[in-house]
Amino acid sequence: MAKQPKAVALISGGLDSMLAAKVVMDQGVHVEGINFFTGFCVEGHTHAIREKDRAKPKRNNALWVAEQLGIKLHIIDVIEEYKDVLLNPKHGYGANLNPCLDCKIFMVNKALAWSFMEENGFDFIITGEVIGQRPKSQRKETMPVIARESGAQDRLLRPLCAKLLPETHPEREGWVDRGALFDFHGRNRKPQIALAESLGFSDWSQPAGGCCFLTDAQYSAKLTDLWQAQGSRAYELDDIMLLKVGRHIRPNERFKLIVGREEGENRYLEGYRRRFTSLHATSHKGPLALVDGDADDDELALAARILARYGQGRDADSVTIAITQPNAVASEVTVAPLPPSQIPAQWHVGS
Repeated sequence: MAKQPKAVALISGGLDSMLAAKVVMDQGVHVEGINFFTGFCVEGHTHAIREKDRAKPKRNNALWVAEQLGIKLHIIDVIEEYKDVLLNPKHGYGANLNPCLDCKIFMVNKALAWSFMEENGFDFIITGEVIGQRPKSQRKETMPVIARESGAQDRLLRPLCAKLLPETHPEREGWVDRGALFDFHGRNRKPQIALAESLGFSDWSQPAGGCCFLTDAQYSAKLTDLWQAQGSRAYELDDIMLLKVGRHIRPNERFKLIVGREEGENRYLEGYRRRFTSLHATSHKGPLALVDGDADDDELALAARILARYGQGRDADSVTIAITQPNAVASEVTVAPLPPSQIPAQWHVGS
């Protein structure tokens, strides 16, 4: 009796990867999913923090897709390995700090190494790529680059656009019927939505979405600012998570103020008070702020005046601000809120 072929599918949590896996599963192939955690794809993060987003879904879409498909999902932490991809992309960046082509090569290579381990024994790799859908990584001329530089070669199958590409190993072996694959191309998602409905799916993540913060111009500006301020392009997970929270205000190269924009963000920032100097108003209701950097007493007074501007004492003559160093007793200063005209636009990072 012939051995059932096995494939591992890169599952991002989006519609395309869900469809690609399902199309191959329906041909009798045993499929399992793989998802790589880089630290930059944080679905539901801001939804979980902000009060105004409480009603939005907070699911991990990759896990949810695996549940819908009824397959096992392997989640692999690649935070440290991914740093070289982000900092030294051979093929450069997209519109912002997104190294999309290098990222795809990296992930297919990691999936290849994992899938062909003796204890796993998979035969080929599936991705949800569609020609012409992404300007950096999903062009017809980049498809062979990904296959070649990842090492996957013709063991890489893209079911949604396979008919527009050369025949692959799983097709030649008869594990997959090429006639049952597709020729999708371009950025129009209507064919994928129609396919999803025909396969019985009634729910999926945003078809044109993506969870990579590196494609976001505001986030990329904050990351660039972080690197410039610290004099190196190093980063840790806490650094890149904090970039997604609060107003980031940098009066000078010595320090930055991270100001909570609403109660959910304030609660999140509370968790960092043992690492950063923190400020909050005691005379009026207002946000919590963290000081990232080496602010001196005069600069902390300036930070207090900025913070006072964003609380309910913004129109008061004076506001009392508590300043707490990590693991120290708070001190208080009474300041006049800084007028908006004295908070120039260039102080606002990524906005």
